[in-house]
Amino acid sequence: MTNPDAGAVLLDIDGTLVDSNFLHVHAWIQAFADAGHPVDAWRVHRRIGMGSGRLIAELLGDDADRLGDAVKQGHTDRYAELTDRLRAFDGARELVRALADRGAAVVLSTSAAPEEVERLRAVLDVDDVVQLTGAEDVDEAKPEPDLVQAALDLAGVPAGRAVFVGDSVWDVQAAARAGVTCVGVLSGGTSEAELREAGAVHVAEDAAALLRDLDAGPLAAVLRG
Repeated sequence: MTNPDAGAVLLDIDGTLVDSNFLHVHAWIQAFADAGHPVDAWRVHRRIGMGSGRLIAELLGDDADRLGDAVKQGHTDRYAELTDRLRAFDGARELVRALADRGAAVVLSTSAAPEEVERLRAVLDVDDVVQLTGAEDVDEAKPEPDLVQAALDLAGVPAGRAVFVGDSVWDVQAAARAGVTCVGVLSGGTSEAELREAGAVHVAEDAAALLRDLDAGPLAAVLRG
């Protein structure tokens, strides 16, 4: 049953709805290696979810100006080779549709590049029930609050009537800076302790767990309006 008084659920995509984080890690480490600046995979994973410009700057350091463009293009090329391995997490599509069915405004919010967003949209196949805001809509990517604020504006609700769902500390930090409650998921590879320390009010295993507990779990208050 729909509820016209329901608020908004803002959802990250990579690592939250789509199993893509470790594909990104692989693409990044290949790109760094190709540029002659190898980076350990764990260091890349720690930064998945922040904007690519910041990730590159942090991992290249003094070589960022010299190698940054090559690494960014290398990631784009390597990731494109892996997109046939993208898959929606179990329960992800069903979660999005259940939220919409209950009257929530559902907005997907991602730092992904436009060409990556198109692939993610095709994998999810929920365009008919969501709105989407991406990196091209804002000046600063996560952990800055711009993407979360853009999602709020698109949903047309104040921060107090929305919940953000994400898998990284950068998602949690961005939501906090926008004044939005954040629920974390473990599916991106970040621990519950780290997500809670960053400010997540609840941490679920994955999208399927949120779906199973939809009417009594951390998203219930938004759905009740």
